[in-house]
Amino acid sequence: MDRPDKPGDDVVGVAMNAVYIMASGKHGTLYIGVTSDLLGRVSQHREGLIGGFTKRHGVKRLVWFELHDDILTAIHHEKRLKKYKREWKINLIERDNPNWDDLFPQFFHAEGPLAHLSRPPRSL
Repeated sequence: MDRPDKPGDDVVGVAMNAVYIMASGKHGTLYIGVTSDLLGRVSQHREGLIGGFTKRHGVKRLVWFELHDDILTAIHHEKRLKKYKREWKINLIERDNPNWDDLFPQFFHAEGPLAHLSRPPRSL
């Protein structure tokens, strides 16, 4: 099945409350954020649509995320994460993602966490 290049092409109306960590590269600059639309927000970071810290430092790689049932819980967790030292954050990332792979593309693969929401292949 063909996969889209960006969010929204195959996933419609999926709210994903999340706290996330983005990086410029392995052991590079880190950014911790919170959102009610993980796919949309990460896409904005990747495309450089959000001015400020992430754009200035080339932070475009989603290296860790955690989904939450509600945005208030996600905000609370984001605030806690920001208080930890960098070494702790690196250990958190490397526990599940030792190579600091960009996790964003996994949402658009057949085995990804949103695969069940993909549109069926178009017939010609």
